[in-house]
Amino acid sequence: MNIQQLEYIVAIDTYRHFAKSAEATFVTQPTLSMMVQKLEEELEVKIFDRSKQPVVPTKIGEEIVMQARKALAEIAEIKSIVQNDRGLISGTLRIGIIPTLAPYLLPLFLKNFISKYPLVKLKVAEMISENIIEAIISGKLDAGLMATPLKDSRLKENRLFYEKFYAYVSPTEPEYEEETLHADKINTNNLWLLEEGHCFRSQIMRLCEIKQSSNSGKNLDYEAGSIETLIRIVDQSGGITIIPEMATYALTDTQKLSLRSFFDPSPVREVSIVSHREFVKKKLLNTLAEEINASLPQSILDQTNSIIIDI
Repeated sequence: MNIQQLEYIVAIDTYRHFAKSAEATFVTQPTLSMMVQKLEEELEVKIFDRSKQPVVPTKIGEEIVMQARKALAEIAEIKSIVQNDRGLISGTLRIGIIPTLAPYLLPLFLKNFISKYPLVKLKVAEMISENIIEAIISGKLDAGLMATPLKDSRLKENRLFYEKFYAYVSPTEPEYEEETLHADKINTNNLWLLEEGHCFRSQIMRLCEIKQSSNSGKNLDYEAGSIETLIRIVDQSGGITIIPEMATYALTDTQKLSLRSFFDPSPVREVSIVSHREFVKKKLLNTLAEEINASLPQSILDQTNSIIIDI
């Protein structure tokens, strides 16, 4: 067993295709197939089920691939240790970020981070929370920028900040006449939500004490895929939606007239950088966390008298 073989089986698990895996690892397909077959013979197990398309790992193969990812991460950390000893921050960091956070948080720190740390290769993917967690556990991602707490003993959460919720209210709604709202008194028949799968949707349903999605007051039943879509629907069709604080920064002056805060304690979401408890690139992850916090607006850092809404 050698490092190359581990790289090959990880590539096959990632691409689920031998030809694409060979291309990604810069070898010919026959070479890759031969090396994987030798590893299977050495271990006396089948790592991949080649009868299925796309190719998938066997049950024991899933465990082997997961361990291979961990081993490769540990090996990569050796290089990082040497670079860190020289005062250099380096390495590859694969990050997942939830869609309700990505368009607002990434522009704050991304450009400065990659400029300040040229030896760091940052790979960022926009994913829903469930998929980020699965990818962290399987070793396909190093960390996730997401809403917490997750209450998962396999994961470590490094809290970054709290972000307030605001109501975005159409002038046609009675709530528009109020300066501050009670979340549990919002007319949920006129409330626009994100589609299933978004943790932000779950938080809003908890905040407004909604047991199930209801659009009985509307002749249009629509669940949006982004905060921006929700805002545009309220602008065009009326109703109410709930948005995170950083989404308010891009609103026009006219749109900001539709913002309403909630009575104290202010509802907030906790945002953390989440990694596996056995994750080894701690210095690199801590550096990213420090850069994110340094980029945040003061209003985000000054959250007081608030209550965290669970996912």
